[in-house]
Parts: sequence; structure tokens; C-alpha cells
Amino acid sequence: MREYSAVKHSYSVVEGTINEPIENVFERIVSEKPDIIGLSCYIWNINSVRVLGKMLREALPDSVIILGGPEVSYNPKAVLSEYHWCDFIVSGEGEFPFAVLCDAIVSGKSTDIPGVCFRRDGEIIINEPYIAEGEPPSPYCREYFEKLRGRIAYLETSRGCPYSCAFCLSGRCGGVRFFDIERAKSEMLTLAKSGTQTVKLVDRTFNANKSRAKELWRFVIDEYGKGIPENVCFHFEIAGDILDDESIGILNSAPKGSIQLEIGMQSFNEKTLAYINRKTNTAKLIENIKKLLAPGNLHIHIDLIAGLPFEDLNSFENSFNIGYNLRSNMLQLGFLKLLHGAEMRENSAKYPCKFSKEPPYEVISTEWTNETDLALLHKVEDALERLCNSGRFIGTVDYVLEKTGLSPFAFFEKFGIYAAEKCGPFVSLDDYTEMAFGFLSSLKGIEPSVLRDKMIIDRLCSNSSGKIPEVLKVKNPEIKKIRLSIENEEENRRKPGIKRGFALLESEKAAVFCDYENKDPVTGKYVLKKIYY
Repeated sequence: MREYSAVKHSYSVVEGTINEPIENVFERIVSEKPDIIGLSCYIWNINSVRVLGKMLREALPDSVIILGGPEVSYNPKAVLSEYHWCDFIVSGEGEFPFAVLCDAIVSGKSTDIPGVCFRRDGEIIINEPYIAEGEPPSPYCREYFEKLRGRIAYLETSRGCPYSCAFCLSGRCGGVRFFDIERAKSEMLTLAKSGTQTVKLVDRTFNANKSRAKELWRFVIDEYGKGIPENVCFHFEIAGDILDDESIGILNSAPKGSIQLEIGMQSFNEKTLAYINRKTNTAKLIENIKKLLAPGNLHIHIDLIAGLPFEDLNSFENSFNIGYNLRSNMLQLGFLKLLHGAEMRENSAKYPCKFSKEPPYEVISTEWTNETDLALLHKVEDALERLCNSGRFIGTVDYVLEKTGLSPFAFFEKFGIYAAEKCGPFVSLDDYTEMAFGFLSSLKGIEPSVLRDKMIIDRLCSNSSGKIPEVLKVKNPEIKKIRLSIENEEENRRKPGIKRGFALLESEKAAVFCDYENKDPVTGKYVLKKIYY
């Protein structure tokens, strides 16, 4: 508004979350008595916006309501036809059109503005999504930091994407525009010192310009512990297959926990990748991920998408096994979503599939994956999230895979089906542990005492309560005596005020303990010490 508006407006930002009652957000907006209300629309909040918009129209009949964001940018005619409480839609990039539209509204001038869609005399006027030529003004004003209050800070240092994946909208913003690199460095420092612990770069492919990415990664590394506090982590979304050895060398030198990488794989099926316009050298991708993981200084997040063309259950199983065996810190199993404006939604002849008509428009079935298959993959996803991505049972799963000889997918399939029958989505951790112990103990090749010890170690490393669930407790009258003997040794003495989790193992004469002081910044685990007695 300050950059593009010619009229002196009074404005403020009202933030809410989808986890709070809509009435609370509504009351905060109404208390401002606004003449113009702008609401950002995404797949995760559009249902809330629908309700909120109607409430605002009733409470503030004379206010102008403007919608913007990806969920309304590529279907403005349908939105204006259905949402009678909405007056305007800003389609595409919103900084310039929104400011100019606000000026036009208060000045009584024409609202036929690039990127703005509206009704006129019963006719719906559609303008193409707006794409700016230069870089947008910085959003990091005083008011932004007053609202941030230590939460995740988001930073954009470029806009657009070099890829044109058929399921994604990022390529619709035109070619990649890189913002001034000195501005990027300045904003990195500013956000790092804001009190946040995570600065998340929203650049769709951060390393699309290799030399620029290298310079900014070096900048983070050089400033870490100086201009950048040591507890701050920078999160980058990258294309893993286009990394060169110099880039990998730079990243391998980063202080532990300073950088997270999110690497989108989508699939390891070459035919699938080609059909969705995703150019990926999968062999190079695998090689580079292994190199990035080797030093253990980076948190690596990789993801797969279920429901893509030519990806049947067998193909997806192969992709899953390849992805899991890379042993990244997180493997996310996502499901295809048919977004408004994405080629896969607009070209149904090329990409035939059935999907939910309600947000987030998740795929229901395709020519290659039926509803039963996708329902199974949801169970696999749930097991993967609870056992591994939560960080709570990683050592346990490693043991089970080693002793049973099951492939990763076969194991998560088997466990996911069982867990879905035995417990609901809101089961407690202790109850889930009991269910898991019972099931895993029954698998061929598993020694219950060793399994129990693996689960004990996982529990102590990942849960700072230090409490052992009932199913894993073993009565040993000597435990107090052994603990006292261990803690009397100077190197094992507990620091004042620091909680400790302690247990005796069953499969060997050893005690294990964790002091809940500092987590590993990459794995999120507490350090475990094993003492033989």
C-alpha cells in the first residue's frame, strides 16, 4: 500500500489461524470498522473464508470485500457467481492491483484494473491474472514484526518457477524473477534476529540460479553465530538433481542445524515425471541426496506424491522403497491435489482422474490407482507419520526391517492396516506404543526383549517426560540401586534442574538414560547414554 497507493489510506493487518474459532477472527475484523476488507484465499482456509465472508457482509453491509490468492485467482468467474458477498477478486500477484483497486474504490474511479475481476451491470468482468515485471516491495515493516512474535518467518527472495509441473501453480507466475541479492541478505539477517527459530524460504526452486544460491548459502554459513543467532534454522526448497559438487560442498560445511533442505521428488517413475512435465535426473538426485546426508549436519526432507499418472501401486511401492532407503530425516507421503489453475485440473482429457470437489481437491482415483489403492496408501502414510516422521520409533523400525527382511513399503503397509483396525486418529502415545509392541512382537524374527529395548531407547530419546509406558516396564528390584550407583559416578551425575529419563534394558545388562537439556538440531533427539553394569 505504501509503495503503490496514491491515496493516503489507514490500514491494518488482522491475522488468524484455522485452529481458532472463526468468530474470534470476525470480531477482530469488525472492531476495526473497515471500509475495505481483503481476504487471502488458499486451499487450507477457503472453507473458513466462505463462512467468514458471509458473516462480514451481514455485519458490515457497506464494506467492500476483496478476495485474492491462489484459491480464487484461476476461477474468478465461478467465485463471483457463487460468492455474492464478494465484490472484487484480485487475480495473480496482488501487491500492485490491490493498492490501485483500493484507490479506485475510495476515489470513485474505474475498477477495470489489470488482475482485478468484478461485476458490472450484472456482467462478470474478468481480467487475466496479474504478473508483475520487477520485484515486489518488502513486506517487512514494523507492523509485520509486531505480529510475528517468534513464529515461523517466511521469506521470498525470488518469484516464479523454472519448472512447469502439471499439478502445480508456481509456473503460472511467469519465469523466475530473482530479487536483489543484497536485499535478500538484509532480510535474512532481519528475520533471523526477529526472535523466530525458523526462517522458511518460499522460493519454489531456491537453487534455480546456482551461483546465487551458493552465495546466499555461504552468507548464512559465514553469518551463523554472528549476525544470525545460533538457534535459527533456514529452510530451503530445492531441486536436488541440479546441485553441483561445489553446492554440495558448501552445504556440507554448514553448521549443524543451520540449514534444512526440502527436496521434492514426486516419483521415481521416469514415465510419470515426463508426463507431468517434471524434468528430473533421478540417478543424480539419489546420488546428491546421499552426499547431502553423509555429514549429518543438514535436516533433509524429501517427498513423494501418490495419485500421479502412470503410477500404479507397484510403481509407487518402488518409489517409496527408494525414497525410504535414502534415510532422509523425513519422507513425506502426500496425495495429488487438483488445484484451480493447474494443468492437471484444466486438461482432464490428458489427465483423467476423479477428485474431491471440496478443498483440498484430493485425488480419489485414476486410471492407474483405484480408490482401494489410495485408501491403503493413506494407511501407509499414517503409519509412516506416527512411526518415523514423528521421530518416535525410528530405531524400532530399523530393527524390525532388519530382522523381518520386509521391504519398507511392505512393513508400513502391514502395520498401517493393523493400526487402522486397532486405533483411531486421536489415540494416545502410550496406547499407540502398546498396540505397536503387541503387533511387532508377533512378527517372525522379532525378539520381544530386544524389541522392548529398542522401543525404550526411542521413547527416552524422543519424549522429554522421561516416563516409560506400562507396556514397556519390566519389574527389577535392583533398579534404584543400579541407578544410584551409576549417578554417583561424576561423569554420569545429573545436572541440577535437568530432568532425566532412565531405564534398564532387558536383552543386555545395561542401563540407558537421557538428560532433557539439548536436542540434536538435525534429528530432534536427545543424546542417550548406555552404561553396562
